[in-house]
Amino acid sequence: MKEEILNTLKEITKEEIIQIDIPENTLFGDYSSNIAMIMAKKEGKNPYTLAEEIVAKLQGKKNIKLIFEKIEVAGAGFINFYIAKDILLNNLKKVDEKYGNSDLNKGKITIVEYSSPNIAKPFTIGHLRSTIIGDAVANLLEASGWKVFRDNHLGDWGTQFGKMIYAIKTWGNEGKISKLDNPVKELVTLYVKFHEEAEKNINLEDEGRKWFKKLEEADPEAKRIWKRCIDWSFVEFDRIYKSLNVSFSKEFENGRGLGESFFVNRMSGVISELEERKLLKIGKEGAKLVFFEKDKYPPAMIIKKDGTTLYHTRDLATDKYRLEKYNPDLIINEVGSEQTLYFRQLFEMEKLLGWFKEGQRIHLGHGLYRFKEGKMSTRKGNVIWMEDVLKEAIEKATKLGSKGKISKIVAIGALKYNDLKRDPKTEIVFDWNEILNMNGNSGPYLQYTFARTRSVLFKSKSINKVYDAVNINSEEEAILRAIVHFPEVILISSSNYAPNLLCNYLFELASKFNTFYNKHSILTNENESVTSFRLNLTKSVGQIIKNGLNILGIEAPERM
Repeated sequence: MKEEILNTLKEITKEEIIQIDIPENTLFGDYSSNIAMIMAKKEGKNPYTLAEEIVAKLQGKKNIKLIFEKIEVAGAGFINFYIAKDILLNNLKKVDEKYGNSDLNKGKITIVEYSSPNIAKPFTIGHLRSTIIGDAVANLLEASGWKVFRDNHLGDWGTQFGKMIYAIKTWGNEGKISKLDNPVKELVTLYVKFHEEAEKNINLEDEGRKWFKKLEEADPEAKRIWKRCIDWSFVEFDRIYKSLNVSFSKEFENGRGLGESFFVNRMSGVISELEERKLLKIGKEGAKLVFFEKDKYPPAMIIKKDGTTLYHTRDLATDKYRLEKYNPDLIINEVGSEQTLYFRQLFEMEKLLGWFKEGQRIHLGHGLYRFKEGKMSTRKGNVIWMEDVLKEAIEKATKLGSKGKISKIVAIGALKYNDLKRDPKTEIVFDWNEILNMNGNSGPYLQYTFARTRSVLFKSKSINKVYDAVNINSEEEAILRAIVHFPEVILISSSNYAPNLLCNYLFELASKFNTFYNKHSILTNENESVTSFRLNLTKSVGQIIKNGLNILGIEAPERM
């Protein structure tokens, strides 16, 4: 329907760029355009008069007359479109488990990188945002037709592993660590101990560097302990990903993701390419850097003066591999906003190398969690473990009346939705009460609304899909007008990489349904056609909430 408006307006106005919006208040129509105001400014005409002229031409178009019962001019010259009720009723029959999905981007390939925790370090509340926002964005892109590869770019390389290996060999017990329910906690304890001891003994830092050098040289003992650190870490990681209903593409290490270590041997090729294109320069202190034209960004260091590589070197090797292996149209990195400059430098280098064009590399920079007590630090050991947050959420859901498996579903729904409903760019001050919110605009509210629709349908036992023309009341009409926009909301949320827009829509739909439910009888009506229509309306609302929650990575329980 939006496309019909767009194409017809282009034909009438001869304008190429036309904005069509979905008004927040349905009093202003199902769609609205400011095209008359834009044209009037350019042509020196009265926008209201010009809008009336455009409306007159629109009303003469057969395709428009079939869809819209009313087109009117409002305000300073907005053109508002109201979908005909028979179109709204017919649309109800289209709602199924695939409603909202589109093939608009069929044939396009994207790689979405998210979560990316560090091996041998805690999976903390700080990793939650990247994990669930990235997963929801990947789901949105899939729903809009993209072929999506999901990568977990693990932090499994660097000098910290030399320290970790030294700590394990000096103070650790591998047999004991392997038997622990969460081995990473012991690894963190050892890592903290290393830094405490290093403050007393300056030689320990050198010992750590020596062990990392051995790891780089593929020393069997160093490599063995390093691999055990990865396996120990995934005892916790796998448990958390399963709880959060998050997964990654099997193409990347059978779903674990490709860590930085995978690309170490590919860095020399990237360095050679930078040198061939004369992009690599030697800085004052002997390091090799890439300088940007007109000092657009600070220089990006590729090789330190001692010959060691950095994150940029490894990330360039990563993207070169992705380009050659998958030839993606788009690569998205869902990483905290504090890395904005880093990614701007990376993307600019990739453009200079001719790998990607403008718009093919996206950094989704989410706002960070802020803590009243200061910043979390693995070195100091003051972190909020993700597993503790999950346990706390389940306990709260249980206290509020949820039982067994349902308590976990409700808890995870509350936790994820509370984050996803916000603009990803905003920062969040960590608050236990807020992060586990189960009231108002929350995951449990949507889950409860879905369960309510299932309860109604269960009581009805059967639904007659055929119903005569019915007199639609205002509450029913509001729901119908919301339902028709669901596919567009998916596309808008997808193109803006913004799960919060989908959350807003689902909450509005659920609120409209609950208003209707509390005011009107669904099952007991003298008119069978009214009952049939209301059951179909109820079923459609439930299906859309379920479809939407699935995209957000939240389970919709049949009962609560």
